[in-house]
Amino acid sequence: MLHLSKISAFFIAFVMFWSYQANVYAEEQPQPEVISEAACLLDTETNAVLYNKNADVKMYPASLTKIATAIYAIEKGDLDSVAVVSGNAVRQDGTRVYLVEGEQLPLKMLVQGMLVNSGNDAAVAIAEHLDGSVEAFSAKINDYLKTKVGVQNTHFMNPSGLHDENHYTTALDMAVITNYAMKNPIFAEIYGTKKLWWEGQSWKTNILTHHAMLKGEFPYSGIIGGKTGYTSQSKQTLATTADNGKIKLTAVVLKSEQKQDKYRDTAVLFDYGFSGYQHSILNRNETFTSEQEEFFPKQDTVITEDLAGTVKKVNDSGLLTIENHNGQLLQSVQLMSKKETEHASVSQLSEGKKKIEKEEQKQGLDAVNSVYGVLIIGAALIIITAGRKFAKKV
Repeated sequence: MLHLSKISAFFIAFVMFWSYQANVYAEEQPQPEVISEAACLLDTETNAVLYNKNADVKMYPASLTKIATAIYAIEKGDLDSVAVVSGNAVRQDGTRVYLVEGEQLPLKMLVQGMLVNSGNDAAVAIAEHLDGSVEAFSAKINDYLKTKVGVQNTHFMNPSGLHDENHYTTALDMAVITNYAMKNPIFAEIYGTKKLWWEGQSWKTNILTHHAMLKGEFPYSGIIGGKTGYTSQSKQTLATTADNGKIKLTAVVLKSEQKQDKYRDTAVLFDYGFSGYQHSILNRNETFTSEQEEFFPKQDTVITEDLAGTVKKVNDSGLLTIENHNGQLLQSVQLMSKKETEHASVSQLSEGKKKIEKEEQKQGLDAVNSVYGVLIIGAALIIITAGRKFAKKV
């Protein structure tokens, strides 16, 4: 009996030990080891920053620029409109779809050729079709990226990403631009295209994405879109979006020395994100209290949570910050003040009451005026009738 008790105690201790080890492992998930000079991993839907390495450092994006050019063209242009290819577009260096000067193509076809086959000639044809010149395009897309997309550390000199010292972005900005673009179904479809029949004036062929993970040369489950880039100054660059059925993630890596490095880094980032994070709903009925007052979400809001533990804090301005178990800021959500909302409701109610009272007063005056009107008309009729009778007697 004693022997059995010892065995049972040992078994329980063994289970508790390994349970504890499993919990420790979950809480102390190691940060990804990324080779690329800069990298960023974002939740595609919430923009929560799950990992960053030099994510705010200005870098050269190379052809990742075409993600911005594509969504700008889709939102600002008529995809059915026909562009006429200029000599300037045809003379572009680097990857092309072999356009011919004077060739006429729909804007959507140019966007496909630019994003799938990374055609620099298509990129310039898009810029000139939309804004008349590359210079005018650059001014407008920079304004668009700041005011519409909301990035502040990006400045583009051309639509393709060919090197210019004043053509730069950051890993974080590029991931935010990609996430913004992914909300557009036309962009998402082209960004995720693996193979496309191209029928131009001088080139008829199947064009293939250059992204090795998207076309399966570097296998990774759930890849739904991507764009590659390279110049001798930018080195290897890569933007990729993946979906595991529960959460979508966007990874951007900049300045990898070797082509394989950017794919390895991207896979490591996705492993980290998919195993460590999940979506949760910030319910509009939840209340968060600062030292000063209470706040609540304006509506049900999707947020990203760390499986090892998430900390939520609200300041006196109602800004809710969501941190992972290491204290890293994932995302922030602006809440509404309960006090101000109640005050606004009372004000609205008071205004509504005053409006009703004014309407009632108006209706009352209208009724009085109607009575007076009837009396006056009646009196007039009596006077007229009496006058006629008097006239007959005379």
